[in-house]
Amino acid sequence: MKLTLLGTGDSGQVPVYNCRCAACERARRDPACRRGPACASIEHRGERWLLDAGLMDLAERFPPGSFKGFLQTHYHADHAQGLLHLRWGRDCRLPVLGPADPQGFADLYKHPGILDFSRTLTPFEPLRLMGLDVTPVPLRHSRPTLGYVFSDGGRHWAYLTDTAGLPGDTFEFLKRLSLELMVLDCSFAPQAHAPRGHNDLTRALEIIDGLAVGKAVLTHIGHEFDAWLTANQQALPAEVLVGADGAVFR
Repeated sequence: MKLTLLGTGDSGQVPVYNCRCAACERARRDPACRRGPACASIEHRGERWLLDAGLMDLAERFPPGSFKGFLQTHYHADHAQGLLHLRWGRDCRLPVLGPADPQGFADLYKHPGILDFSRTLTPFEPLRLMGLDVTPVPLRHSRPTLGYVFSDGGRHWAYLTDTAGLPGDTFEFLKRLSLELMVLDCSFAPQAHAPRGHNDLTRALEIIDGLAVGKAVLTHIGHEFDAWLTANQQALPAEVLVGADGAVFR
């Protein structure tokens, strides 16, 4: 398995327009510190699927035939906006698998073009892709949202964004797997009270500790949390990494 983080930012991305915080100024100086909308790709046995479509340059990054389709976590704009342009392609069909959400995003259902939204996924019902067992798991967000668990024999990886904590049934399912790698939503620095829609660092570390994950990677990172991390570099346990755009895990 190969997982590539294509973007690790929240909906505002980094740098944020007209923001002068330390993280945004650093990202303007150094392109390696920029964060695009949270999304990834998963590859196995010569096939690739994209996890979300928040990038606006999908057609340039991924030429025809370079990926099979999308595993959509949900239909907020920062995770689906790239589909608006891609749908007008020609002579191919791209499945978009994801949660049952009658609202979808913008007019994509009405004018899907080359996109195929005909198959929705049921939580905890695995499907077979790329020679892997892929299990969608429900997350806790403001609209129907799924995370994905990729299993190859006894090895299990999970991609979990966007979520505030985890639903009980998802937590118990993941706890039985002994996750080798987990990419987890963490948008905020530690908060006194649990935020809505996304994890802060306190809640993210509680999840990681409770699941005894081999390696955890934080994603969906907001610019204020990014600045906080710069000033608190010793705050993370050794098994917890801060995701970066372009990071690859094998």
